[in-house]
Amino acid sequence: MTPPDDFNPPVGVAENLGGDIRRVLAPNPSPMTYRGTNTYLLGTRALAVIDPGPDDTDHLNAILSALEPGQTISHIFVTHAHIDHSPLAARLSDKTGAAVLAYGDSSAGRSAVMQHLATSGLVGGGEGVDLGFAPDVCLADGEVSHGDGWSLTAHWTPGHFGNHVCFQSGDALFVGDLVMGWASSLVSPPDGDLTDFMESCHKIRALDAQVYHSGHGAPIADPAARMDWLIAHRRTRETSILEHLSHGPATAETLTELIYTDTPATLMRAAVRNVLAHLVDLHVRGLAQSTQPLSEGASFTLTPPHV
Repeated sequence: MTPPDDFNPPVGVAENLGGDIRRVLAPNPSPMTYRGTNTYLLGTRALAVIDPGPDDTDHLNAILSALEPGQTISHIFVTHAHIDHSPLAARLSDKTGAAVLAYGDSSAGRSAVMQHLATSGLVGGGEGVDLGFAPDVCLADGEVSHGDGWSLTAHWTPGHFGNHVCFQSGDALFVGDLVMGWASSLVSPPDGDLTDFMESCHKIRALDAQVYHSGHGAPIADPAARMDWLIAHRRTRETSILEHLSHGPATAETLTELIYTDTPATLMRAAVRNVLAHLVDLHVRGLAQSTQPLSEGASFTLTPPHV
């Protein structure tokens, strides 16, 4: 999916998105983060901050400068513990006295197979993990947090990351990195789990939301269509992987070279991790099997049909 050229907001400036929601763009553009991380401010007096972003002093000052006379920050919510979303939470909390709320620390919510991969030595690839992240308050799936004129419902949505949460405010859903309008989301084991990712996609597809506010990129004004595209995109990738495996064993890297023929070189490592996520998912579902212990370099083959 080609990124839209018309999304290029000013860095560090609070922009009104309607519904008492403002966005402040962090100064961390990259092939993985697009224009940078979106930090959101919700409310009119005592505000909620969603995804404070990377540990960047300029961005910290931009968030604090966005406060209007009479406004304070009462809560800091984090969708997940990647280094472009969570590290600034601790410094912002120190400055404001606001508690940090999230599903859990950087290892929370990890599935059994991903925990096994992590224990066996597989490390994540992509945005990087905020290993020191520890919220003041751990939120349960479906838990509602109330503030001054606002409320947020936490929907645990593992897949991109084990501790990933989407936050719902009325008909707006803050979707973190589960859904992005400019690209499909990275799923990189052992932090990302495609089996969980697909379940989370179906979960939020069923929610009553009219707009998604993503961790990166512009607001998504047609959430249903975006989710249908994202789910179909992943199913198409799965079909392609199964087709190539029907010709014999292959590794994630080999399959990536065969499938991602038009992907820029800067994104090929992320593509390999996405393919690995598909292979692990197929292994869990019994459709493929690894000829070696599960790892990025393992060779996979189709599971023989039962007689």
